[in-house]
Amino acid sequence: MTLDQLSLDAPKIVTPPPGPRARRLLERQAQRESNARTYPRSLPLAVARAQGATIEDVDGNVYIDCLGGAGALNVGHGHPEVLEAVERQMRRAIHTLDLPSPVKDAFTEKILSILPAPLQRTVKIQFSGPTGSDAIEGAIKLVKTFTGRRTILAFQGAYHGVTGGALAVTGLRSPKEPVASLMPDVHFLPYAYCYRCPLKLQPASCEVACGHVIESVLADPYSGVTTPAGIIVEAIQGEGGSIPAPARALQRLSALAAAHHVPLIADEVQSGLGRTGRWFGFEHAGIVPDVIVMSKAIGGIGLPLAIIVYREELDTWLPGAHIGTFRGHLPAMAGGIAAIEIMQRDNLLAYATEIGAFLQAGFRQIQAQYDVVGDVRGLGLMIGVEIVEGAGSMAPSSTQSAVIQRECFRRGLIIETGGRFDCVMRFLPPLVLSRAHAQRVIDIFGEAVAVAAHGAEKTRAKVVEVHAA
Repeated sequence: MTLDQLSLDAPKIVTPPPGPRARRLLERQAQRESNARTYPRSLPLAVARAQGATIEDVDGNVYIDCLGGAGALNVGHGHPEVLEAVERQMRRAIHTLDLPSPVKDAFTEKILSILPAPLQRTVKIQFSGPTGSDAIEGAIKLVKTFTGRRTILAFQGAYHGVTGGALAVTGLRSPKEPVASLMPDVHFLPYAYCYRCPLKLQPASCEVACGHVIESVLADPYSGVTTPAGIIVEAIQGEGGSIPAPARALQRLSALAAAHHVPLIADEVQSGLGRTGRWFGFEHAGIVPDVIVMSKAIGGIGLPLAIIVYREELDTWLPGAHIGTFRGHLPAMAGGIAAIEIMQRDNLLAYATEIGAFLQAGFRQIQAQYDVVGDVRGLGLMIGVEIVEGAGSMAPSSTQSAVIQRECFRRGLIIETGGRFDCVMRFLPPLVLSRAHAQRVIDIFGEAVAVAAHGAEKTRAKVVEVHAA
């Protein structure tokens, strides 16, 4: 089956979105569901079916999906081979808590097989509750139990989830500010965000200055920070703006963590399972963390599953220390096995690298034409395009990014905004995105950027007129 056969023909806009049927469902949702809902606010879409890298709405519009279940759909929507594996397992057993079974054993073996060689036979696996947030909670408890310490170091720009502990180590302030008494003793370090360096330095000459800050926190007896129980990091920040940390920054972090005997936790919930062209994002830097947190794509086709993989010497917690009723979701494990086998057979890691480079090249051509595109970055099919005010200003522009997202949607392309000030267009398509669809992504994105750039020019012209008057 080719990549084109996996998806619907796209894009196809038969009714300007949101169409009448979608609008009715969106209105009913707004009446009944929590104010905390997010995606329908900027993507007014009601889904009828989805296949491969495409989604069809209830009004017959077909979209290229570059949201990809927020990174959960690495082999696409409804991959037939994964569906077959899931359905076969559902006829056998579905919910068995943490009791062993052939499919669980096979899934464990498959996960071990894709780990870096130094870890493959020296780790333990904890099946968590079915969300990445829950696995993050478990990882924090694990390192605190092992070290007997209480402090956690995290990074500015990080996103690890919205449960209590996960939210405490998340950089985004807005969901934290209304919530009192989050987990204490969390300290935030500057992330290697080279386009907007928090230390106002240049990557070519900074000598990994952000690493010097980390060293000072760990080594200075007057840093004010007690020796941490763990350091948690995303090798590529996801919700923070699709920001890959330079390899040397991660290497420095890993070396400092090891030197000070602080377990290093790699959050691979979004960047894991091949999205970046490697099984795990941290592999691009050649480091080996002590704890790896996985979720999203390991459930094959978006089925809920989360695990923690860690060095066996950390396995000092007691039975029942981290549990969850749905930690034994066997259909998700069957789906995960099938997805990994498909990725291996179809060489999707190399393809993610190739098609990601193709997309970035197209986006850089757009960047050369329009000054509202400030930065293009990413690894594999985890790409960010940062939108700025333009006309010589690097100021982030959430106004322009909102226009671009809206114009893309109108033309049949679903993308998410994120990052600081919601100014980053985030591309997380399934790894089965065909080259033809990738070209349409570039074309549509270029059209949307042109609309935003033209609007920005008109706004600047009006400002000049006002000042002149």
